[in-house]
Amino acid sequence: MKTLGIVQAQGQLAAVGGGRLRKLGGVSLLEWVVRRTTESELLDQVVVVTSEGNYNETAAAVPNDVAIFVGRQNDRLGQFCEAIDEYRPDHVVRICLDNPFTDPSLIDRLIITASEHPLLDYVGYCAADGRPALFCPAGVFSEWFTAEALQKADRESTDPQERNDITRYIQAHPELFHVRLIPAPAPLARDDLRLRVDLSEDWEHAEAICDALGPDELDWQGITRFLEHQPHIRRRMATLNRDADSRLARQQ
Repeated sequence: MKTLGIVQAQGQLAAVGGGRLRKLGGVSLLEWVVRRTTESELLDQVVVVTSEGNYNETAAAVPNDVAIFVGRQNDRLGQFCEAIDEYRPDHVVRICLDNPFTDPSLIDRLIITASEHPLLDYVGYCAADGRPALFCPAGVFSEWFTAEALQKADRESTDPQERNDITRYIQAHPELFHVRLIPAPAPLARDDLRLRVDLSEDWEHAEAICDALGPDELDWQGITRFLEHQPHIRRRMATLNRDADSRLARQQ
């Protein structure tokens, strides 16, 4: 196997905007994200990583043709590396559960970029201001790692925050890793776009998009074209983004 897609479900099913109770397009959020991920043309396999306590809930939501890996360690970085030990990929793409509009074409672009630059340890997208796009609320992005980079982070990192955020150690140590951030498509790099589902209102927006476009038009281009004609939704998304930035600033 070359590239393994890992959908991160550890401890998140109940936490994501009421995710375990709500459905999108008639299916659970987890099944929705898994199905979108499997549409990638360049991933060799997709696996859902979860914790032992969440196994039954996870198994009920994951399609039968997608593997589930139960991590024994208590943190997400450790569980990712347990999955690497089990499946032996060269590379890993991480997909977050709170990104229901994860775009398979953007996953494939990461893999293509990494193949063109074989010395890289990490490839992600960046916003217009240079921040990693995964930290922005667009909710369509994933990130690519070498298995070796994640294993190195697992060996070296002892900080609980770093171990529960798969990317944090790599981002904090650019001297140890070859990192490349590629620009996010311009229509996704805007302050009035919010497709991540953290809040109940985010769910309402996601459902409105699904209802309007149907399952066949939910690539990022179709979504951004739709939102261009929905100024009331974009205004509300912008307000939610400002509120989230204010909360983060107070915490820091």
